[in-house]
Amino acid sequence: MTGESDTGEVAVTGETSAEMPTVSVVVPTYNRRKQLHRTLLGLADQQLSGHRFETIVISDGSTDDTWEYLRGGATPLPVVALEQQNAGPAAARNRGVQAARGELIVFVDDDIVPVPGLIAAHVAAHESLGDDVISIGPMLTPLDVELSPWVSWEQRMLEKQYDQVRSGVFEVSARQFYTANAAVRRHHLIAAGGFDESFRRAEDVELAYRLGERGLKFTFVEDAVGYHYAERSYESWRTNAYLYGRNDVIFGRDRGQPWILPLIRFQFESRHPAVRVLTRIAIPRPRLHRVVDRVLRAATAVGRLTRVKAVARFSLSAIYNLAYYEGVTDELGSRKRLRELPAT
Repeated sequence: MTGESDTGEVAVTGETSAEMPTVSVVVPTYNRRKQLHRTLLGLADQQLSGHRFETIVISDGSTDDTWEYLRGGATPLPVVALEQQNAGPAAARNRGVQAARGELIVFVDDDIVPVPGLIAAHVAAHESLGDDVISIGPMLTPLDVELSPWVSWEQRMLEKQYDQVRSGVFEVSARQFYTANAAVRRHHLIAAGGFDESFRRAEDVELAYRLGERGLKFTFVEDAVGYHYAERSYESWRTNAYLYGRNDVIFGRDRGQPWILPLIRFQFESRHPAVRVLTRIAIPRPRLHRVVDRVLRAATAVGRLTRVKAVARFSLSAIYNLAYYEGVTDELGSRKRLRELPAT
């Protein structure tokens, strides 16, 4: 059944067992009604014993038919539906955490389709590893859709990280805390002050730094698989790279993570020589940067058409890095200050 309050909230409830502990799944959404339905279908198929779970969906000022869909009771499983004016994913997740009845919060994005065991895998990790753990599940590439070139590149970079974690090159940390597929206990989120709503990008990583400072440990949960049906424009993808650059400087300079600034410089010096040259030449010259961006985007298209994957991958990597370092230098206050960052 459904019930609507005057505070922008609709509760859709089903039969539950009061004796079982509750897990709260928090799903923020913005103008992705079709993708959201696919996510909810995946949640409806969850196989979970010994616990019940609630699904909290927060419409962050959606202007499509998302709210009508949630309010109409046609979702494939019971949901608690919340609506707010557009304030960004941090505010939406905070709203979901506030409304949650469960102690374990599982964050899932509206472009993730969870496998039937995703929630159970997160629950098992927290039960076996204790209270002070943050579990991170992989966001794998779906095989039944053709992703845009830039999203395919992004997925390749994600899966490269997962391979390195599996092989022991590094352990997961705050920098892999992507709330598209992760779980943490509610009282830790409340104690840390929740997501910082001033960030529209990397808000999850910023929170993870604070959680890490409180002694929480990060763990990679291989079986908590979500398939990432990402759909974003080229402009949105490039803007994200720019914002990650700005935010890394903010985290290092203003948010108690000074180690990030020398890391930025170290990683820059480790980039492909051509990327370093393009960065040094193009970043201080906005017009030239725009020309380089167009040339690289054209090279991406040519690489895909000719099936020369290396050309497409290099071009997208160069575009992303140029946008990221543009964000870094803009936040530093000058497009000529990248080499002034401290060395490791």
